[in-house]
Amino acid sequence: MSRSEPFDPLRVSGSESSGEKIARLELENAWLRDRIGALERRLGLNSRNSGKPPSSDGLQKPSSERRTQSLRGKTGRKPGGQPGHEGQTLCRVSSADRVEEHVPEVCRGCGASLSGSAFAGVPVARQVFDLPEPRPLEVTEHRGHACRCARCGVVTRAGFPEGVSAPVQYGPRLAGVAVWLRHAQFLPERRLSEVLSVVFGARVSPAVLGSMSRRAADRLRGAGEHIEVLAAVGARVKHLDETGLRVGGRTHWLHVKSTPQLAAYRVSERRGAVPEGVSGITVHDHWQCYWPMPGVEHALCNAHHLRELQALVEFDKEDWARRLQRLLLRGRRVARSARERDIAVPARLRARIARGYDRLLVEAMQFHESLPPLRSPGRCGKPKRRKGHNLALRLHDRRDAALRFLADPQVPFTNNEAERDLRMMKLRQKISGSFRSRRDADDFAVLRTVIATAQKQGRDVLDTLTGSSESFIGELRYA
Repeated sequence: MSRSEPFDPLRVSGSESSGEKIARLELENAWLRDRIGALERRLGLNSRNSGKPPSSDGLQKPSSERRTQSLRGKTGRKPGGQPGHEGQTLCRVSSADRVEEHVPEVCRGCGASLSGSAFAGVPVARQVFDLPEPRPLEVTEHRGHACRCARCGVVTRAGFPEGVSAPVQYGPRLAGVAVWLRHAQFLPERRLSEVLSVVFGARVSPAVLGSMSRRAADRLRGAGEHIEVLAAVGARVKHLDETGLRVGGRTHWLHVKSTPQLAAYRVSERRGAVPEGVSGITVHDHWQCYWPMPGVEHALCNAHHLRELQALVEFDKEDWARRLQRLLLRGRRVARSARERDIAVPARLRARIARGYDRLLVEAMQFHESLPPLRSPGRCGKPKRRKGHNLALRLHDRRDAALRFLADPQVPFTNNEAERDLRMMKLRQKISGSFRSRRDADDFAVLRTVIATAQKQGRDVLDTLTGSSESFIGELRYA
C-alpha cells in the first residue's frame, strides 16, 4: 500500500492465502483499536487533563468514573482567611461628608411629644458609604490674557498649561478613567461610551475613546519599554508565555514576561519571536523555541505535567503516572514548606525525591518499550510513540528543569504567574474580538504593561494612567 493511498480495512486481495488474511486482519484490528483509543482520548480531554482552557469544558459535569479530586490535592487548611491574613473591612471615617440627625418625635413610654426636649446621652452613629448623585462634568475655563509692555509696546500673551491645546476638550482624569475601563475592564468602545454618558454625563464618541487610548499609549511608551528591560534582566526569575490574537484579520502572538512585580507584553507576527536579552532563570511550558535562548537556565511548569499525567491515569490506566503525580505534589509541599520557613530544601530530601523521579521514569520507559509498536498501515518512517512514552522521555531528558523548584527556593512549581497575566488577553478577546490594526495592538500591549505592573506594585492605576513615564519609572520596584 502506498503512502498516499488511503487505508481501507475492508479491502481484500483475491490472491491472499488464509495465513496472509489472518495477519492482515490482526494488523487491521490493532490499528482500529489504537485509532478508537486515540479518538476516545481526544473526546475526553478537558482542562484538568490537558492544556485546554476551562471555558472549553462546557456545562456538562464529568462522568462518575472520571470524577476525581483536584490536582492540587488537600492542603489541610480550612476554607476562608488563613492565620496571619490581613483582613479587609469597611472602617469608619472621622469626618463624614454629610450628617443627618434623627430625633424621636414621641415618648415610647407615655406617648408624649418630645419636641424641645433635651438630648440624653451620646447619639449612636452609623455611617453609610454610597456614591453621590451623578452630576455634569466639572468645567474649567482657561483664559490666556495678553499684556502690552509699557517700555517697548510688545504684546505678550500668557501660555496655557501643558495638555490644554484645544478650544474645548476632555481633561486627563476623564481620559484616564476611559482608558482604565477600556484596557483594564475591557469594555467595548460603544458600551464604554454609554457608561461615561450615564455615570458622568459625558458624551464621548468611540473615535474619541480611540484617540484617548492612543495618546495615553504614546505618553507611557517609555515606561513600557523600561518595564520590558527590567523584566528581562532585572529580576532573577521570570515567567514566559505566549498566546494568539487576531490583528487586522491575521494571526499574531502576544508574548509576556512576568515576575511578581512586573508584567511586560509584546506583540509579534511570529510565535517563535521569543524575547531577546533575557538572563537568569526562565519558567515556561516546554515550548521548543524557548530552549535555544542563550545564557539562561530553564524551569518547567509542573502544572502542565500534572495534567498530562492525569490524562494517562484516566485514559491509559498507567500506574507510574499516578505515582509520579503524587511524587511531584509531595515535592511541591516540601518546597512550599521550606519557602515559608525561608530555608532551602534539605539536600537529603531533594536526593530522595530525585531518585523516586528517576526510578518512575525508567519504569515508564521500560513499560512502553515492552509494548508492541503502534501500527499505522501506509505510514513510512519511524513508528509513532504513545503519549505516555513521549512524556516519560521528555521528563527524563529535562529532569533538571522539571525539578528546579526543589533546588532553588525562588523558582515556583508552576508558570501560573505568566498564565494569569495572559488570561486577561483572552478575556479581552472574548469581549471585543480582534484588533483593527497593528498600531492598536501595540498600544494595547503598552497600556496593559503599565496597568498590570501598577496593579502588582500597589500603585493607583488612575494616577499612573494620567501621569508621565518618568514619574512611573522613578518609583518602580523589581526585586
